Amino acid sequence: MRHADGRPRDPPRGADAAPNGEFGKNGAMASSQRLLPDPPRISPTRGKSAPAAAASGAEVPMSGSAKWAVGGIIGGSAAAGLLAAGSSALALYFARRVITPARARDEDQEVLAVIRDGHGLQVILAATDDATVEGTYGFFFDGGRGHARIGQIISYSPAERTVQREVEAVYSGDLTTARRGYWSGVAHPDPASIGLPYEEVQIEADGGNAPAWLVRAGPEADIWAIMIHGRGASRQEGLRAVRTARELGMSSLLISYRNDGLAPSAPDGRYGLGSTEWRDVDAAIGYALGHGAREVVLFGWSMGGAICLQTADLSRYHHLIRAMVLDAPVINWVNVLAHHADLNRIPSAVGRYGQLMMSHRLGRRLTGLAAPVDLKTMDWVSRAVELRTPTLILHSVDDEYVPYGPSAALAEKNPEMVTFESFNRALHTKEWNVDPERWERLVLAWLRRQLAPRPNPGQPKAEWPRPEAPSAPR
Repeated sequence: MRHADGRPRDPPRGADAAPNGEFGKNGAMASSQRLLPDPPRISPTRGKSAPAAAASGAEVPMSGSAKWAVGGIIGGSAAAGLLAAGSSALALYFARRVITPARARDEDQEVLAVIRDGHGLQVILAATDDATVEGTYGFFFDGGRGHARIGQIISYSPAERTVQREVEAVYSGDLTTARRGYWSGVAHPDPASIGLPYEEVQIEADGGNAPAWLVRAGPEADIWAIMIHGRGASRQEGLRAVRTARELGMSSLLISYRNDGLAPSAPDGRYGLGSTEWRDVDAAIGYALGHGAREVVLFGWSMGGAICLQTADLSRYHHLIRAMVLDAPVINWVNVLAHHADLNRIPSAVGRYGQLMMSHRLGRRLTGLAAPVDLKTMDWVSRAVELRTPTLILHSVDDEYVPYGPSAALAEKNPEMVTFESFNRALHTKEWNVDPERWERLVLAWLRRQLAPRPNPGQPKAEWPRPEAPSAPR
């Protein structure tokens, strides 16, 4: 824009300038008009050239193009400030979502109809990725108060996007009134529902007693299985492995741990992603040893797998952990967090900033963590050679929550200690649900080899117990 005589107009100033944003003390966006103060007004000089005026200290007039350049710098800096503030807020939101226990599950599975079939029930559901996979599952409704076991697919209509399935049991609630709920790998509510007697026991952990289920295999059982559930799950998750453990002569201890809704919460109310929860497993091992166990086998699902790995690394009882069975475990949190940032369309740089907030000591004021979470020490692909506990990993190649790549990489880097078995169409932690026969067969065969009597130092090699040949994956 120019004056009528051809001189350029000054750029907009004051209230018309681009706004700037910055963080206030409480982390909220504080608004201000400018990033920098206005440049001083410059009045023309008379009788001096510009260089001479500058040399004498007199004010030098600024050309129109220079004024536009300054305005561009101010506006660009303001935009950069807004962008940085927005990125920081998004990174903080992402970090807090990862480490904060959820109050309730999202009921994202729609129930279209429940119909009677003789003396049983069938349910018609919206055809989601979960609901269209064969297997046996749990369906929770009415805010988690209702629980049904859902079985085989009777019919599936891709055109109508509906699926009809058998209802094997309703443990609680009235499924006929349910309109929404959430899908789960937890098919059974407690050990009694799979025909096994159990005891409710209390394990002394940090902050108080943590409830656990104890399923005894017999008075002679001196190797116990300790079941560690995943993030946002409960001790019910371990029920899938109890029969297998019992067949091997192991008593099972299905534990709770900090922030899972049963055990005492951590003082900061935040997940440590395995870096703090392993202490509760350490306490559970101590309980087992005090009640007849000589050694233990750890079973872990999802984040429970990360907890198992930390326990094997840091526990005072690490030498008594005979083996680990990990289902869809978190082997490398950096990989998982980057995957979730991508799923949620969060820029990778913002996702990395969120990781930094969790792992840096200065970030704990924003995240609420009592101590930083050291993500690097929980990268077991990088630390592969340090894992000295025999480990079986079962992981579906289409896991949408925890990518299977690090599990396969850990086995490739440490084949002496780690065995990897892949599944298909199981999504996250539902390997048993999709194919319980194969899951149990693999675990039984592998654990029998690990639990076989160890040879005596002087025993001839020809007399060593022969391991069974592993079954070929499907």
